[in-house]
Amino acid sequence: MQDRRRLLLIMNPKSGVMLAPKYMAKIIERFSNAGYLTQVLMTTARGDAREFAHRYGGESDVVVVSGGDGTLNEVIDGLISGGFHTPIGYIPSGSTNDFANSIGLPKYIFDCVDTVIEGRPQKVDIGSFNGRYFSYVASFGAFTSVTYSVPQNLKNIFGHAAYVMGGITELANLKPIHARITADPGTPDEKVVEGDYVLGAICNSRSVGGILNLEKLDVDMNDGLMEVLLIKMPRDIIALNDIAISTLGGSFKSNQIESFSARDLTIQIDKDVHWTLDGEYEEGSGVCEIHTLESAITMII
Repeated sequence: MQDRRRLLLIMNPKSGVMLAPKYMAKIIERFSNAGYLTQVLMTTARGDAREFAHRYGGESDVVVVSGGDGTLNEVIDGLISGGFHTPIGYIPSGSTNDFANSIGLPKYIFDCVDTVIEGRPQKVDIGSFNGRYFSYVASFGAFTSVTYSVPQNLKNIFGHAAYVMGGITELANLKPIHARITADPGTPDEKVVEGDYVLGAICNSRSVGGILNLEKLDVDMNDGLMEVLLIKMPRDIIALNDIAISTLGGSFKSNQIESFSARDLTIQIDKDVHWTLDGEYEEGSGVCEIHTLESAITMII
């Protein structure tokens, strides 16, 4: 009997509306019929996915993630920190799934399973934030805390709408965050911007939070660069309206918005300003070093 390929399935059973665990037997059956010997590990707490990937990722021919962007983030962190180059398959089952949308994965579970079986490998850049890895966004300011502050039970019930509802409540609490951003320091392309912002996002994605569409920024997820989006503190309601129209429409053509690309960034910011990495909480730091790791992972698409 021909040796079967080893597949590690890391599943977050609480992700999104919790559909994937209901179909686990059928998912494993499809992988088995395709010649895989499947090992399933279920997460029960934050950090489990990273630990599983770090401990067992090097023993597998492919690691498949069933969960949201936060679970994928942990698996990527675990694989890279373990020095593994194992291809990653993704069955997105979160509430937003920005990363999955950006790399063109299907929306239905079994179509994603078929993608793992029949798809092709694609190199993708990864970001590093003070040594912690992120797959598609590091952000601060308005709306960024919604991803980790909305209770899981609301995410499970309302899905993406829970994020929108949480974001609306932040509109009344917009506060300026002063930041100095040095892009590609020490190179001929060095650029420094400084100001008061309500949102800063360093992205390798075509959408953020399922709300900001970055398609018009011509995002390439494997060019060794991150897209930087900075939204200034609006002076009045007219400026706020200008920002809303520009960002929700995806044009970003507003003098209230700065956008550019960079490989490396040094961000000086109040240490009490917290960040989110792929929707997960990250404690603030007075100086944040962000680097692009070109072609750091292989996704099956």
